[in-house]
Amino acid sequence: MDFFELVAYRESIRDYNPTRPVDRATLGRILEAGRLAPSACNRQPWTFLVVQSPGALARVRTAYGRPWFQDAPQVLVVVGSRSEAWVRPYDGYNALETDLTIVMDHLILAATAEGLGTCWIAHFDPAILRPALGLSPDQEVFAITPLGYPGEGFVRKGTKTRKGLEAIVKYI
Repeated sequence: MDFFELVAYRESIRDYNPTRPVDRATLGRILEAGRLAPSACNRQPWTFLVVQSPGALARVRTAYGRPWFQDAPQVLVVVGSRSEAWVRPYDGYNALETDLTIVMDHLILAATAEGLGTCWIAHFDPAILRPALGLSPDQEVFAITPLGYPGEGFVRKGTKTRKGLEAIVKYI
């Protein structure tokens, strides 16, 4: 599938096969796509956490209590260090959120290309997630995603409801 088909195909998956983890080779290709993501001034202020051991999964899953999240065999967490990110000198804007958003998008699109399901989650409890992952005070999480093969009952929607280009584009 080409890039435009991939973007149209990608959707949030909320049904996972808990007995089929992602193999190392596939996971490696996904992580490589994240590694190649651009960042402001090439600072790469991130770390990718692949949560897959039963104990770590149990701790992380309590930060987002949806039943379908409990079935994903792995969870990807992108952690960033604000002190390592580029800062715009004019106003002090720190590019960490932008950098982590770009890398998470690369990871999610790569997972989709591999036939895997993901779901961008920002509605997690940081007070639970921070100690569950053993994060340092400088590390921040902006998004997590379950990672796995869609469950047997999953059916793709196939359509996306989006505003038309005429509503969101202005030529100036």
